[in-house]
Amino acid sequence: VLASLPLQMMLYFNAYFFPVWCLAEGMMLQLKYHLLPQHYQFLLVAAFLILSLAEGSRLYLGYVGNLQEK
Repeated sequence: VLASLPLQMMLYFNAYFFPVWCLAEGMMLQLKYHLLPQHYQFLLVAAFLILSLAEGSRLYLGYVGNLQEK
């Protein structure tokens, strides 16, 4: 069984676009942060952190799993 080339290509491009998304999302969060109520501020920061950690771990596990054929 060989590693999946289409999956590896998608992971490769996603690894380059993820920091761009993270930067853009962080800038938008900073711009609208002070305009929101306190509970929305907390929810936005929590969602941003959870999505960033989940995407980073998904990319890492995808690379490792695809290259080791798991």
